[in-house]
Amino acid sequence: MAGPATGARWVRRVAAVAALAVLAAACGGGGDDDTGGGGAGDEGTPTPGGRVVYGLEAETIDGWCLPEAQLAIAGIMVARTIYDTLTRPTSEGTYEPWLAESVEPNDDYTEWTITLREGVTFHDGSELNAEVVKNNLDAYRGQYPTREPLLFTFVFDNVANVEVVDPMSVRVTMNEPWVDFDAYLWGSGRLGIMAQAQLDDTRTCAENLIGTGPFMIQEWVPNQRLVAEKNPDYWATDDEGNQLPYLDEIEFRPIVEVSQRLNALQSGEINAMHTSDPETITELHNQRDAGSINLTETTDFGEVTYTLLNTSRPPFDNPIARQAVAHATDFEEYNSIIGHDLLTQASGPFAPGNVGNLDDTGFPTYDPEEAEQLVQQYEDETGQPLRFTYTTTQAEATIRAGQLLEQQWEEVGMEVDIVTVDQSTQIDTAISGDFQAIAWRNHPGGDPDTQYVWWESSYPTNFGRINDPEIDRLLNEGRTTPDPDERQQIYENLNRRFGEQAYNLWLSYTLWSVATAPDVHGVDAGAGLAVGHPVETLWVEQ
Repeated sequence: MAGPATGARWVRRVAAVAALAVLAAACGGGGDDDTGGGGAGDEGTPTPGGRVVYGLEAETIDGWCLPEAQLAIAGIMVARTIYDTLTRPTSEGTYEPWLAESVEPNDDYTEWTITLREGVTFHDGSELNAEVVKNNLDAYRGQYPTREPLLFTFVFDNVANVEVVDPMSVRVTMNEPWVDFDAYLWGSGRLGIMAQAQLDDTRTCAENLIGTGPFMIQEWVPNQRLVAEKNPDYWATDDEGNQLPYLDEIEFRPIVEVSQRLNALQSGEINAMHTSDPETITELHNQRDAGSINLTETTDFGEVTYTLLNTSRPPFDNPIARQAVAHATDFEEYNSIIGHDLLTQASGPFAPGNVGNLDDTGFPTYDPEEAEQLVQQYEDETGQPLRFTYTTTQAEATIRAGQLLEQQWEEVGMEVDIVTVDQSTQIDTAISGDFQAIAWRNHPGGDPDTQYVWWESSYPTNFGRINDPEIDRLLNEGRTTPDPDERQQIYENLNRRFGEQAYNLWLSYTLWSVATAPDVHGVDAGAGLAVGHPVETLWVEQ
């Protein structure tokens, strides 16, 4: 594999990766699927026309020059509105061609051929063809002159070459077999295909958005709104052959404070919103039960909320300390106080629906007496108290969660100091390794190989500094093994390895909820909600 970037550029790239991962632990949720009127089965026949105003949790200040963009869920929602990806996830956890007609490997998975759909045009009227797709893929992997990608040079360092086979086909050659490359062409919704004009735009690439997607950008006023109008030439249709998208227009409004987002929905200022805040979701349940909203939510294919432990420095370089803090964590109390009894306890990094998900991974259960004994054992063997800092963001909810965990850990004899920082500092802290325990949220669903960059020991994005030959072996076997049953076993074993070694303190599978006004339908959660949902299927009663 090609080595990662070095120097100042390396730091920028790692920072971008971290920005996609870090979120305060208290923001996560869990629970069972609960469509509550938000599913597609009983909503009636979609009617074309209308407008949705969608409240997002954040603005994407750096814009959507996709190879260089830093997109969390709010930014991904916009990206999925403007751009199409070559593949997309299914509700079964597999991937299917989308902008591509087919994506096929050779026998040993060292070459993949991407054949494109005929007759697809970008918003500027230019044609989708093999040359522009090759240029996009080269841009993502850092091999196109006008683009300087951040995250994707790590993601695609196994790609040796991209070449045009014919006007509508591209061949991608790997350094080593890569059995789930089709999952990477989805890229959690971040790997949209841009028009050549945007790809070559060195001044306004981040704001002059040109995709093939269901909507075309009309206006972007940062921190206020992004308005997109229907693409009249969109290539996709629904199962009945009806033209997509259904809506005439969609407007996204960044509303950072979740209480304000909820108030905007209640007042009719917006008619759709997303959230992962348990307290807000509790109120949304009440409104759903009263019939005043539609609600769609799920943990399937979701993220995991957890405490990231630095395993390269004391105390968590010692498995006794990791076991102690795990045994000392009372999830039921955490769920009651922080999670409003909505959370589902995580047993590992793979949420329900994912390959490798297990109910029992061997992760330590709550046992304060065992925790006390391990604390004493640690002190006896090292001659030092089991003391560490817990780093979290400055939001009130995350501080409250940190204080509860601090209380639980100190009750068994640990000494804990809470450090609160802004999110940018938290990212820098993770990159530098200058932490002991830090609030985190990451690992959205899909093929488990997509988590490779977070755990493989040679990657700078391995923020927990895990150096475990067994994890490296399993990661590489999972990437190169084609048999589905064997891969299932590999990732279950990987999950168990995490559980046995307690490299991270797993808390909950993150629950995302999408609430809409009663006349707004078509929220599709079939592939989960951790990276948003399709907007082409949204519709409003006319």
